Amino acid sequence: MNSAIILAAGKGARMKAELNKQYLVLKDKPIIAHTLTVFENCSLIDEIILVINPEEKEICKKRILERFKYKKITQLVSGGSERQESVHNGLNAVDQRAEIVLIHDGARPLVTSKIIERCVQGAKAYGAVSAGVPIKETIKIMTKDRFVQYTPKREDVWITQTPQAFRIDIIREAHDFAIRHEVLGTDDAMLVEHMGAKVKMVEGDYENLKITTPEDLIAAEAILGYKRRI
Repeated sequence: MNSAIILAAGKGARMKAELNKQYLVLKDKPIIAHTLTVFENCSLIDEIILVINPEEKEICKKRILERFKYKKITQLVSGGSERQESVHNGLNAVDQRAEIVLIHDGARPLVTSKIIERCVQGAKAYGAVSAGVPIKETIKIMTKDRFVQYTPKREDVWITQTPQAFRIDIIREAHDFAIRHEVLGTDDAMLVEHMGAKVKMVEGDYENLKITTPEDLIAAEAILGYKRRI
């Protein structure tokens, strides 16, 4: 059984909108609805745990659940003050039969079934994987006073995306390890790394962007508009 934890509890301050960015309209429906639809329609996903801001429970029900009637959403879970706590809450709600858990940012609405499939297959083979793409530009590693320390090879540097997928035992152990050692990670793969386990990168997509700023929303609208024309 494969479970997906979709994170939609963040406030998204950089979007500069009064409404949580998850509920802003992208083309014809809210951002989070685009994301949920992809997971709902993917045959490899058996259940969806939706993690939301508890103060937005009613808006989620009215604008998302009642309108789109997703069948795979089994639970609404309250998020925490940090992303990591939100994921941990989601993990506690996962079905006991789950073997693979995918963790995905609700604000990445352009995820595809192909990316999800690669993550599921990768997690089964390697235990822990993250979607990602190689960088296109040259990266400079800086000192604290902004002098160039060194330039890594481009082929060695990838942009991390979600979904990230894990065997259930690995990701639970990683979160328990993080709690015991007071590790705060920016993503779940980082917690696995801190635990000393390996994370395999699988191919994501450059279009699988995370909507963080108003410019990102414009870019996502352009991508969707282009896809609908071809």
